[in-house]
Amino acid sequence: MSHNHTHFVSRIIIATAVVAMGLVMAPAGAHASTGVVVASSSSAKTAPGQPTFGDKGPHVVAVQTAIMRNGFSLNGGATGVFNKATQRALKSFQKVVGLKATGVVDTATANVLKVATASTTTVQATTTTVAATTTTTPAVVYPLTTSTLPVRGAKGDAVVAVQKALKAAGLDVKGGIDGAFGSGTTSTISSFQTSKGLISTGVLDIPTAVALALIAPVAAPAPAPAPAPATVASTSTLLNPSSLPVRGNRGDSVRTLQNALINAGVEVKGGADGVFGGATFVALLNYQTANTLTVTGTLTTQTAVKLGLVAAPVVSISVFPVQGLCSYENTWHAPRGTDRLHLGVDILAKEGNLLYAVADGTITKLYTVGTDKLAGNGVRLTTADGTYFFYGHMQKLADGISIGTKVKAGQVVGYVGKTGDTNTPHLHIEVHPLGGNAIDPTPVVAAVDACSVTSPLPVPAA
Repeated sequence: MSHNHTHFVSRIIIATAVVAMGLVMAPAGAHASTGVVVASSSSAKTAPGQPTFGDKGPHVVAVQTAIMRNGFSLNGGATGVFNKATQRALKSFQKVVGLKATGVVDTATANVLKVATASTTTVQATTTTVAATTTTTPAVVYPLTTSTLPVRGAKGDAVVAVQKALKAAGLDVKGGIDGAFGSGTTSTISSFQTSKGLISTGVLDIPTAVALALIAPVAAPAPAPAPAPATVASTSTLLNPSSLPVRGNRGDSVRTLQNALINAGVEVKGGADGVFGGATFVALLNYQTANTLTVTGTLTTQTAVKLGLVAAPVVSISVFPVQGLCSYENTWHAPRGTDRLHLGVDILAKEGNLLYAVADGTITKLYTVGTDKLAGNGVRLTTADGTYFFYGHMQKLADGISIGTKVKAGQVVGYVGKTGDTNTPHLHIEVHPLGGNAIDPTPVVAAVDACSVTSPLPVPAA
């Protein structure tokens, strides 16, 4: 903690005497909340029920959260591990509030932090009688719940709580703590996820919220048993992959989703009521966590396929074609001019981002600005069964890519551009099963969506 920060916190404590930040100034050796003298020891003793250096678990999260709640920075945030960063932050806290800076959660420290202890011994001021008492200080309070996790575009106190937690974890939120969940908060969450070894999505999912001490740790439900091979979802229950229900929707499609979650062994509070609200959002989070899907709380194509709500695409790919950040929407057969329809999906990304081979195959055709004014620079990637993928509007091809080049899924074949008939950097990609007419490619790419993945993919093995 800097000298200025220490002076600032001390001044607040002295000015308010009681709590401005949940603290009470007390003379050394005094009980911080009662003023009753507590016998001190030359070697600090951990209070009953409190963690010690090296411990892991919810009791560590409670202490870490209390330290940050009192305005002290903790590098890494509430990780649930009592490490050196936690010990340093605890010593800074103890020093400022007038306790001996030991880095140990003794009884006095636990009381000032307001973390529950199993029991404490109070020495009465007027007698020698020692009375055992039970601390009734409240347990750590988490500012959010799984049903109130904010999403991009949200505004208000929940977003402020997220931004403050990110700042307490040592990260600067671009735009400041403004209560608006925009690109700044998204990118900061992504950075936090990377630092914690979580999937870097920029989405405030349950694992991220737990790591930030925004919600209490939750146990994921056990994965539902795999259905018997003969069990096939009825086509009458399948949803339209181009219009999957989203939060706020009502009706039969939502009810179908809720029933699928319930059948998979996931609780949907309120049952299949046909309303996509917080309960359905939480149920999706739990299902995605249990099934190692990208945890978003939304009905992604991957989740819908796993639940049996949409049929798997006729053509499947193993790699998403564009390095994130990126975005796309279904524009299959949208009018293009007066005499043609859109036959692909446009994935918008920063010019120069990497383009990957979606499958193993061979480059069978090249397109150039000089010869194709519509497509610009591009390639045709053909797989062993004749299915081909057309990539258009490339900035340029990758080195070594030419007709006849064998490529592996995940190999860089080019770079996002705006060549041909466009002014916006994006990849236009088409899917032609068995070399025939194009099909709607949106479900194909959505099944492996990775628009949030900004790190380059590892080079595939030869």
